[in-house]
This record gives sequence, structure tokens and C-alpha cells, in this order.
Amino acid sequence: MIVLGIDPGTAALGYGILERTGGHLRPVDFGCITTSSQRSLPERLHAIHEAVCELIELHRPSIVGVERLFFSRNAQTAFAVGQARGVVLLAAAQHGLPVAEAAPNVVKTAVAGYGAADKEQVSRMVQVVLGLSERPTPDDAADALAVAIWVAHSINGSNGHGGGAIVGAPVLDRSAIAPIANGATPYEGAVRDALARERRARRPRG
Repeated sequence: MIVLGIDPGTAALGYGILERTGGHLRPVDFGCITTSSQRSLPERLHAIHEAVCELIELHRPSIVGVERLFFSRNAQTAFAVGQARGVVLLAAAQHGLPVAEAAPNVVKTAVAGYGAADKEQVSRMVQVVLGLSERPTPDDAADALAVAIWVAHSINGSNGHGGGAIVGAPVLDRSAIAPIANGATPYEGAVRDALARERRARRPRG
């Protein structure tokens, strides 16, 4: 099953594509679609729509994951994210793809262990989960991969064509995609280790 994760925005839209095979997640492609501020808003949205459609047609995902719009102190930013989200939802609908949506704090909790994780912590845990040699960049791409990871771990009983149900934000396990109710998993251990290293690094020396 192929999952397309999207971190929406008009200036920069992150995308991340994962392949889920049994209990394994493999990164296929990730990056950032940017549009120039010199172009009109309709032109920028059209460019984003075309780029997302090209990604869908190239990789043929079974499902698209998109971050939900959240209230922002900057109304202009919130509007821009909302407009980009609409374009992504349109592209998914045109290709008959189901869409899974999650608030940013839900994705952060699922991937980094807590909902207030910063971008560096999210990208580091994306690196751990996907076994990448270095942290994915830019931040928009790392966030999109985090969305894709959340979707891949949240689908239960998929038939490989988007027929699975999203079961929320379960405890994640790198070796078993199904939600884990109890007990430690390799993924949980990786999250705990990363957070412990961060706490040690922040302690005053001496």
C-alpha cells in the first residue's frame, strides 16, 4: 500500500510518500512544492494542484493524509493553509482517493511521543521510524512524512486500495503496523531513548 502525506501551505507544501508492506514502512519519495510570491494566488493554487495530481498519478497512492487546519494567531497563515488544503482535497477527490485528516498535535504525539514536539524532534523521530541515514529536510517534507507515518499506522484491515479504516492515533510499533494496546514496542523504545537523550543534553553541565 502506498500512502501520500501532505503538510499543506501555499508558499511551501511538503509531501511524503511511503510504501507499507506488512509491518515495514519504506520511504519512496519526499520533498517540498514551492510557489513564488510573485505569482497570483490563483496561479499558485493551480500550480499546487497540478503538482499534487502529478504525484498521485506517478505513485498511485491508496490514501492521502493531510494535516487538519488549526486555529492560528496569524489569520493570513491560517487562510493560506486552508486554501492549500482545499486544493489537495480536490486533487484526492478527482482521483477517487480517500483522505485521512489529523490535527498537528495528533501527528506529533503519534510520531514524536508528545503533541508539543518541535520540528527538529519530529524530523529526528521520522528518521528513526523510517531508518533514514539523516534527518529529512526541509521541515515541510519531514512533517509530511510524519503525516504519512500516522496514516500508515492508523489504517486497520486495508485491502491495499484504500479500503481500511482509520483507527485514530494508536501506539506505534515499527515491527507491527496494527495498534498495540499494551506493552513496550521497538518504536516506543526508540521514542523513549530519543527523549531521554534530549533531556540529558539539556541538563546543566557541572
